[in-house]
Amino acid sequence: MRVLNANDYRAHLNMEANVRGGRKVKVLVADDDVVTRCLLESTLKSWEYEVCVATDGADALRILEEAPRPDIALLDWVMPEKDGPEICRIIRSKPQTATVYIILLTGLGGRQNIIQGLEAGADDYITKPFDREELHARLEVGRRIVELQSSLAERVQQLEDALARVKQLQGLVPICSYCKKIRNDRNYWQRLESYLGDHSEAQFSHGICPDCYDKIVKPELDNLE
Repeated sequence: MRVLNANDYRAHLNMEANVRGGRKVKVLVADDDVVTRCLLESTLKSWEYEVCVATDGADALRILEEAPRPDIALLDWVMPEKDGPEICRIIRSKPQTATVYIILLTGLGGRQNIIQGLEAGADDYITKPFDREELHARLEVGRRIVELQSSLAERVQQLEDALARVKQLQGLVPICSYCKKIRNDRNYWQRLESYLGDHSEAQFSHGICPDCYDKIVKPELDNLE
């Protein structure tokens, strides 16, 4: 039996982590250079990412705007049709694509180029020819950010759903003066506890108040004697 060393074990854990909610993290590789594109595609697949590819900027933008869109995008800086920074600006301007994690691939060195790419909307960058371990580490950062964003969006949705249920209990509620049933939105009359149970998280435990005991229960008990 082969014994895993520390690097093998970390790689194994990362492969398991790259599956989000029963599916693999989806990464777009956009590069017009066939050698770089194929190398990135095979490397990412070996790390258990789901990979889609684009050969130019227009193709990359189309993939990013179509659902289900990638979680992470690896964009070459210089491509036909549209370059990496231009795609970043377009993606960041639209709410439906603004959360895609973008890593720019660039052969351009220098502090000013890095600043330009980040200001265009990139989350990170990596220089070509890329180092395999550095690429893996930067993708892992992207994966964690994507998972945090997804978790936050779920929490926000849960809060909005809870707020919507609370709002349903506000305003005028039509209630019968005699039996105290409430008319719901479908024009059906419900018992008070049933209505509140449908529109809130409230649960009921039935009892007898002192007034009802004296007026109703006690006379009935006396009649039984």
